Amino acid sequence: MANATTTPGARATVRYLHTSPYKVRQVLELVRGLPVGDAERVLQLCEKDAADDVLKLLTSATANAEHNHELPADELFVARAWADEGPTRKHGQPRARGRYFRIRKRTSHVTIVLERFAVDELEARQRREEATGRGAAAAQRRRSERVRRSRQTEATAEASSETEAESEDEIEAEVDAVIEAADTEAPEAAAPDAQADAEGEEE
Repeated sequence: MANATTTPGARATVRYLHTSPYKVRQVLELVRGLPVGDAERVLQLCEKDAADDVLKLLTSATANAEHNHELPADELFVARAWADEGPTRKHGQPRARGRYFRIRKRTSHVTIVLERFAVDELEARQRREEATGRGAAAAQRRRSERVRRSRQTEATAEASSETEAESEDEIEAEVDAVIEAADTEAPEAAAPDAQADAEGEEE
């Protein structure tokens, strides 16, 4: 089990859970001593019905640690987890020949205590996560790389749009110059025709 610091642990308790303590204890054995993230993944993949209730309780304990004690979830582990037997509701079902079959509806009180890793263990976990590319520093580097690529793409798109706008302006300027040249040449060509028409009328 991981070593804990002197920081008081955060806990969460559910009472009168309509599940047998025997079934809940089997699930608690799977997550006891694990980090919170690993415990959540184990409970999500667990096929036992009690795993859903334990997962809700673990989520509540994590929220208590974050809001009440200001402890980050990635630095916590399941220090203790136990299930006590609650009151049993007794029911019966009539059977053949006047017999009576007893049905016991068992309940349980489940408690999960989260504590923070020791400082040296936190440093070792951080080095191990950075080496495997799963730590906070690696995630931050990947995030900054994504931002850099996004900004570079935006800058390239803006530069290409500006280049397209400049090329369109140049094309429009060339078209205007051609139109103006055609307009200036048109009166000069029309002048000899007008002079020929005048000479024809005089004759």
